[in-house]
Amino acid sequence: MKKLLTITLMLGACSYCFAQNAPVTPPPPAHPSGPDKMIPGMTEIWDPEVKIVEPGKTNSEAPADAIVLFNGGDINSEWTDSKGNPSKWIVQDGELVCVRGSGVIQSKRKFGSVQLHVEWKTPSEVKGDSQGRGNSGVFLQGLYEVQVLDSYNNRTYRNGQAGSLYKQYAPLVNVSRKPGEWQAYDIIYTAPTFGADTTVYATPPRVTVLHNGVLVQNNVVLRGPTEYIGIPEYFIKVHGPGSLILQDHGNPVAYRNIWIREL
Repeated sequence: MKKLLTITLMLGACSYCFAQNAPVTPPPPAHPSGPDKMIPGMTEIWDPEVKIVEPGKTNSEAPADAIVLFNGGDINSEWTDSKGNPSKWIVQDGELVCVRGSGVIQSKRKFGSVQLHVEWKTPSEVKGDSQGRGNSGVFLQGLYEVQVLDSYNNRTYRNGQAGSLYKQYAPLVNVSRKPGEWQAYDIIYTAPTFGADTTVYATPPRVTVLHNGVLVQNNVVLRGPTEYIGIPEYFIKVHGPGSLILQDHGNPVAYRNIWIREL
């Protein structure tokens, strides 16, 4: 009996020592019976920590996790024409310039939802009017166009001017700079999803656009791919990631500082 008591006491002592050295996990807070019973820790999420990304030195400079599609140098590593051949657009003084009749230039990489920064400039020598003046376009997934146009003192249809989602949404305001001055688009694009019925979106594409730092499209819902003639929603086709496309509309529009972040 004494031997059994001794062993029991020794085990109890060991358990006590282990308990003293073990990490202490605080019990979860009790479910509150009302707002007055809540404590700050109940709504604090610590892990996992938010990923750190080094930003650019300026708002227009690419952050560390961006894919730089053009920074003033080679275009053939990231871009082709519509048939996959080297583009006939030219690099001039660090600018990517559209050559009339050369066709679109498209990224080799394909993207879905993205954050896109692109800077563009219409010719300083004004020629033409309405849609014939400094016309180009940025196509998301190769299908949805954010219009590029010289809209400085240039009257045209409102859903076709600079900053519009072409033929779908006019910009909230016109913040176009003078011809020959650099302008910037910062675009947040949420790609669509499709269900069993591939003729409609399960969730439609959404676009937010800042033009020269000013909000001109506020999370708008697109009805379908961009169309010059017809109602967009009649032309929906199931699709996945697509190329970023810059349009050749016959005007020597220049681009620079193009970077993109996949979301």
